[in-house]
Amino acid sequence: MKKYWLLMVCFPFGAFAQDYTAFQSQLNQLHDSVVYHRFQAQGKLPLVVEDSVAFVYRGNAKSVAWMGDFNGWGYDQAFQNKGRKVSKDLWILKSKFPKDARLDYKILIDDNQWILDPANPHQQWSGVGGGSPNSELRMPQWKEAIELQTQSNVPKGTLQTDLLFNSRILNYQITYGVYLPHGYEKMGKLPVMYVTDGYEYLHPRLGNMVTVVDNLIAEKKIKPIAVVFVDHREPVNRSNNRRMQELAMNGAYLDFFVKEFLPEIEKKYPLATDAANRGIMGTSMGGLTATYFAFTKPDVFGLVGIQSPAFWTKPQIYQLCANPANPKMKVSMTSGLINDTSKESRKMKEVLQANSCVYTYHEVNEGHSWGNWRNLIDDVLIDLFGTKM
Repeated sequence: MKKYWLLMVCFPFGAFAQDYTAFQSQLNQLHDSVVYHRFQAQGKLPLVVEDSVAFVYRGNAKSVAWMGDFNGWGYDQAFQNKGRKVSKDLWILKSKFPKDARLDYKILIDDNQWILDPANPHQQWSGVGGGSPNSELRMPQWKEAIELQTQSNVPKGTLQTDLLFNSRILNYQITYGVYLPHGYEKMGKLPVMYVTDGYEYLHPRLGNMVTVVDNLIAEKKIKPIAVVFVDHREPVNRSNNRRMQELAMNGAYLDFFVKEFLPEIEKKYPLATDAANRGIMGTSMGGLTATYFAFTKPDVFGLVGIQSPAFWTKPQIYQLCANPANPKMKVSMTSGLINDTSKESRKMKEVLQANSCVYTYHEVNEGHSWGNWRNLIDDVLIDLFGTKM
């Protein structure tokens, strides 16, 4: 189990005063359009100093508001998201966030026009198939996982995509992809991670998981593993996404996975067939399903990756996990702290703490977003497949 320590650090009041003075001074300069465009060209907008943020919009409008992870995209009414008009065409919203936060947002013009922040070059994509972008606020201490970056000297595994499986249990086709590590032909049976919402984890703009796995293997941070990416969209009509049906603790979907899919995949590829080397992973509804699969079939899945799980949709999941049949199960769970699933995840953490699971739990100052999940894939894989265990 992971232990967490709280470190209290004291700073002189003068340092905070200097930071705020610098922040306010730069903010006042933005009234000058020349300074505004210079800040924009230098990538300094939104304006960020320590934990202080000023979102800025220049343009004609009757009203300007900022919507994003920080206000639950409108659900958190307590967050003051309305911009203040400070000159003829300049709107500003001041706020404070943790210094290591990373948040998605958009600007709402006149209550009906959603736009990307034209002054901010940083974007994070969301949604099935690559979806669409949001603007991205990066606080000064936030860092992207280096494993997300493609390295020219890292051996690349092989990836097959758009494979089809005909399910008799579900009475329809499933699309999936398979990643095998570089040199797998000489490795024997491989530990394997099955991934729900697989094509989102696979997408370079979203999970970018293949790059992460290649890098972790090359760095010897994890054992060489295979990954099976399962898509929930109808193969012939990808606008029809079946995830809300398949990932809602669906017994038929579990039967398909265990009785049909796994046996066939394990015939075709050199994959481990024991629970200790077979994992299931997902985010949001997929995190719920990964939990449901593993705690219903602990003899099948001994490794569980759970990201921002949608436990609130099926509260019976807590009771299911209260008495695991497999004391050797390993769980890695992550959540954001800003309008994400930390309340539900902490409740599950207490359940896991009371039983015999081995678990790790990661929290970050982010929201319910692929920017959050992609940056923690390396942590989850190291927790479950790490070489230093």
